[in-house]
Amino acid sequence: MSLELPRMGHEVTVCPDGAVAVAALERNTYDCILVDLDMPKLSGIEVIARAKQLSPDTEAVVLTGKSSLETAIGALRQGAFDYLTKPCKLVELEALLVRVADKRELTNKYRALKRQVERLEGGSKLIGDSPGMVQVRTLISKVAPTGSTVLIRGETGSGKELAARAVHDQSPRADMPYVAINCGALPESLIESELFGHRKGSFTGADEHRVGLFEVADGGTLFLDEIGELPKAMQAKLLRVLESGEIRRVGDNESFTVDVRVVCATHRDLEEMSAEGDFREDLMFRINTFEIHLPPLRDRVEDVPLLARHLLGRFRPHAKPNDELFAPDAIAALEQHCWPGNVRELANVIEHAAILCDEGPITAAHLPGNFTHRRLRGPHFKMVGAMTLREIELQAIQQALDRHSGNKPKAAEELGVSLKTLYNKLSQFSQLEQSA
Repeated sequence: MSLELPRMGHEVTVCPDGAVAVAALERNTYDCILVDLDMPKLSGIEVIARAKQLSPDTEAVVLTGKSSLETAIGALRQGAFDYLTKPCKLVELEALLVRVADKRELTNKYRALKRQVERLEGGSKLIGDSPGMVQVRTLISKVAPTGSTVLIRGETGSGKELAARAVHDQSPRADMPYVAINCGALPESLIESELFGHRKGSFTGADEHRVGLFEVADGGTLFLDEIGELPKAMQAKLLRVLESGEIRRVGDNESFTVDVRVVCATHRDLEEMSAEGDFREDLMFRINTFEIHLPPLRDRVEDVPLLARHLLGRFRPHAKPNDELFAPDAIAALEQHCWPGNVRELANVIEHAAILCDEGPITAAHLPGNFTHRRLRGPHFKMVGAMTLREIELQAIQQALDRHSGNKPKAAEELGVSLKTLYNKLSQFSQLEQSA
């Protein structure tokens, strides 16, 4: 090997025993180590274990004269990439080393792509020093190392998916897949296939086998966004999966086990939905093992300048920390806005301003034309004398409908209630007016 492998383009270091091999690993980094199971001073299994501690990316290939399956399995369990029985052919060894090189290349490409995506999306860093965000980061740091199911609550655009990604990135599953799905973005007929997969021919249009997202996320984290939009039939199937860890593809008779951590998010009031029969109470309790509430942006105005500078970094990646990115009038306008769309709205505002501002700091003139219509200062509605709770509620609903030009789904979303609840309230108010 020391003669032939260099002719194939490999650099080779020969060690007479396991102790010398470990010493070499402490000095240098190797793509692959070839070890015998029976060696002086340290066995091959011990060398592999030490190699994984010193250089987790180093692959190990076991050479052994013991061709028993038990020996091979023992080596693989210790982290070996593969094994060869002696005497091995050089062509077999070369083919195996090519596989090691291919794996290293794929790993490097994955890491480079991951870094690129994090630069574009800002990673999973939660920006803000307000008390609310400090508490959110504290809760994430507590729950992330566990395997508990997490429910993230918050208004639309408040950063629930970013919080879910932070839970994954700070967990022992960080190097495993993170898969996200919006439960309200798919037709009801496709959700089961999307989550659990299907067999070819199991229904009309199933022209090939499909792997579901639970299977894709095996070993990692599955983020179910807008869990409140999940149809009742799927709620029961999701509950079964969460309780048993088993999934069954559409059209399959056999179930199989997956190891997936589930993180859910919603802007809906699940307790109210449960009381109205729109969401299973047992599922609500199952997903709400640990709850994290994201405060709306209007409740943490002190974070707006930090967020604005962070978001602008997407469009000015080469800006220096001491550069003046925003003029005082722009910061003042941003802090006075009530942010009904939360961080998502702020991101759109910053993108708009970055397009208009070629260079230099962004001023208030670069902000959208209708931006100053909604101010944070003062309540959203004025109290006129003594008002009953019902009157305050009616006024809030009417103003929400006015802001959205009568669009009831959008008004319900802003008010934080289900569309069904909004219709019930309007019906109650209509009956009261008719009886008055």
